[in-house]
Amino acid sequence: MSTDSSTPRLLATRRGLIGGNVSVSYREPLHIVRGSMQYLFDASGRRYLDGYNNVPHVGHCHPEVVDAAARQMAVLNTNTRYLHESLEQFASELVATLPAPLRVCYFVNSGSEANELALRLARTHTGATDLIVLEAAYHGNTTTLIDVSPYKSDGPGGRGHAPWVHVVPVADVYRGAHKSSDADAGERYGAAIDGVLERLRATRRPLCGFLAETCPSVGGQIIFPGGYLQAVYRRIRAAGGVCIADEVQTAYGRLGDCFYAFEQQGVVPDVVVLGKPIGNGFPLAAVVTTEGIARSFDNGMEFFSTFGGSTLSCTIGATVLEIVRAGRLQSHAAEVGARLLSGLRGIAARHELVGDVRGAGLFLGVELVRDRATLSPATAEASDVVNHMRDAGVLIGTDGPYHNVLKVRPPMPFDPGDAATLVECLDAALAAVGASR
Repeated sequence: MSTDSSTPRLLATRRGLIGGNVSVSYREPLHIVRGSMQYLFDASGRRYLDGYNNVPHVGHCHPEVVDAAARQMAVLNTNTRYLHESLEQFASELVATLPAPLRVCYFVNSGSEANELALRLARTHTGATDLIVLEAAYHGNTTTLIDVSPYKSDGPGGRGHAPWVHVVPVADVYRGAHKSSDADAGERYGAAIDGVLERLRATRRPLCGFLAETCPSVGGQIIFPGGYLQAVYRRIRAAGGVCIADEVQTAYGRLGDCFYAFEQQGVVPDVVVLGKPIGNGFPLAAVVTTEGIARSFDNGMEFFSTFGGSTLSCTIGATVLEIVRAGRLQSHAAEVGARLLSGLRGIAARHELVGDVRGAGLFLGVELVRDRATLSPATAEASDVVNHMRDAGVLIGTDGPYHNVLKVRPPMPFDPGDAATLVECLDAALAAVGASR
């Protein structure tokens, strides 16, 4: 275990100056001083393999991103009230990655801001407020987004969801009512929308729309069954609502077989929300929608974000997108992810703690349970595993409503050797935790 002498001082100072519910990872916090691609380095010089920070999508401190940012900062950094080529270039390149009719962009600074804006677009377009979301969903840290995030509003410190928020079961084929063995699981989960729509019709309340991560991450690295979003979107649109896809965690080829996760479901949303990966650690997010919804939003009230769409953010955004394409990172995620998934499933055969292994590309989850029949969540054991791996130099985290799902979402340069290292380390950690039970 590596702990430098400054760590206790930094931790004590942090506790005095920073709010207590601003969390820090691991029982022995890490003092990270440098990052490079898929690696992080602590103050003592120790290198850690980063297996779950998906924000630096093309790699920590990617030299091309750093260089582009430095060159632009040396020339100009200003807002969208001035004409500049970088805004039009990035917007043009971004919409080229999306299917029609998603053609109009708005740029902001974070996924939270982007989801807030997506809700404003939907409300203005429909004139309605009532929204359907998924159990255990998380969409951001603003007041409104806490209301539409059951993971927060129905969790510790929450006050329950607002009356205009309607929660339906997440389409989880491992823990939910309909399993992967059910051929029509997607349609059956989609039918849960019907009850909400009937209640809204009975009370004559119009529907604003449906907001969901295309692959719920905080909800436990969930992959929806085939046909699920088709079933949901069909119902939402028939009721006059807008379909919003939160792609903050999964965009830009992370799933390997598609550039955006909604493509895997065979749907086209009305609004797409992008965040984390598109700025590679720089605060950049985007909302892309249809011309019709954009016209509704253009109702006389100006939309302006001081830093959204700045020359700097657009330069960085265009650079990240080019690296993803030129480096063929989507196909790389597919190849490495397949090896990683195979290795994780091999581990599941050896350790009773592993209840399920799921995911695609470099978006994977390993759910730990104390009993494979009852699915009793192994929350404490998951924490023990993560801390064992931290001590061995491999970083992953936990997620899910029971905090028992190991999340594996590394930077995209993660290579086959890294995958083998992570699998070997997880195997050893599970053996150590299993032996201590």
